[in-house]
Parts: sequence; structure tokens; C-alpha cells
Amino acid sequence: MSSIREGENELTALGTKTEYSQDYAPEVLEAFTNKHQNNDYWVRFHCPEFTSLCPITGQPDFATIYINYIPDVRMVESKSLKLYLFSFRNHGAFHEDCVNIIMKDLIQLMEPKYIEVQGDFTPRGGISILPYCNYGKPGTPYEKLARERLFNQSAR
Repeated sequence: MSSIREGENELTALGTKTEYSQDYAPEVLEAFTNKHQNNDYWVRFHCPEFTSLCPITGQPDFATIYINYIPDVRMVESKSLKLYLFSFRNHGAFHEDCVNIIMKDLIQLMEPKYIEVQGDFTPRGGISILPYCNYGKPGTPYEKLARERLFNQSAR
């Protein structure tokens, strides 16, 4: 019996020495084939150590990033996602840009049925910023789900 599961031969970051990019690196993202394409289910990631830089001051911004998605054919590999999120550490981008960039890169990688990304940024100057974005595959029930979830976001 092979020790490599189906779809793992598509991955290069998993099981190798970790090398961190010094700037935004969407090319490190890797995907593998979803074995349960006939099921709708959630995949959730929680990254409590996200850091980016303010593009104006160069000061670090810290956040917890939440990524929730319903996969279709492809899924993101978690180590490559970690390396990707860490690549923002020296990248200058506003909070709202970060969550939208993350979502768009993951859509391009996986073409999920549905995805949402939220940032819970720590206060700076006494104000927290909690940007949220989402996407549902056009022409499917997930498009309606995205609209409903977007408009039902509650203020904290």
C-alpha cells in the first residue's frame, strides 16, 4: 500500500523544510483534489498570528484571520496557506485590502462554491477594524448564500 494518499503528489510544501517569503507570495499556495465533491461541508481556518504592515507608516498591524469555505473540486493545502498568510508580514496593505486579497487569491486557486474571509485587527489608535468579504459561485445557490451572509453581518 502506498504511503501517499490520492492528491498528495500535487503538493510540494508539505513535508519539506519551511522557507518563509520576505514579501507577499501568492505563488506558495497549493491545492489538492477534494475527495468529497458531492458533499457540501465547511472548511475553517483560524490564523491568530497574522501580521501585515501599514502601507503609510510601515508599522505592524496584527490580526486574527478567519477563512471559511465550502470546497468544490479543489482545496487549499494548510501548510501552503500558512506560508502564504505569513508572507504578508513585510507587505504594506490596509486591513480591508488584506482580506480581499486573501479571498481573491483563494478563489483563483480553488474556485470554491463559497468563501468568506474576516480580519479581526487589534486596535491601533483606539479603533479596531473588522473587515469581512465573501463570494458565492455565480449562478448557484452559493451566490444567494454570499449575499445573505454579507447583509446579515452584525456589528460587534
